[in-house]
Amino acid sequence: MAVWLMYALVVLVLWGFTGITQKVATNYTSASLTLASYAVAYAPVAAIILWKEPLNWRISATAWSLGILSGLLNGFGSLTLFAACRNGGKASVVTLLAALYPVLTIAMAIPFLHERIQARELAAIVLSIAAAAALSYEKSLAASEISRKD
Repeated sequence: MAVWLMYALVVLVLWGFTGITQKVATNYTSASLTLASYAVAYAPVAAIILWKEPLNWRISATAWSLGILSGLLNGFGSLTLFAACRNGGKASVVTLLAALYPVLTIAMAIPFLHERIQARELAAIVLSIAAAAALSYEKSLAASEISRKD
């Protein structure tokens, strides 16, 4: 098995468990506190990275700005993900919608990075969005079903 594939599979498993823990955490605390604890958990990872591999701190202002902006956008994205879970979003729907960010990235790469996509990529984007929409659709419960649940 290729090394890159092993890493990709580890990401799949870790992020799968992450989605579950995010939903469960928001059942017990606010989205803001969940995000704060999520951010604190990055500290040991950052420490290990700094210990294992010295970093080149002499980078351009543009690189610093883009890195900081990336972190801010990731943080606000995580906060809204936790808020969606906290406010009644089902993990199976919220995580799926949040996991569609690569589709948006591909769509944004066309005008901003002047990338071209083929028919296959366009079909994948459309099918991904359609699948997310189909999975997020919930029929309203009939009054008799609601009374049975109470």
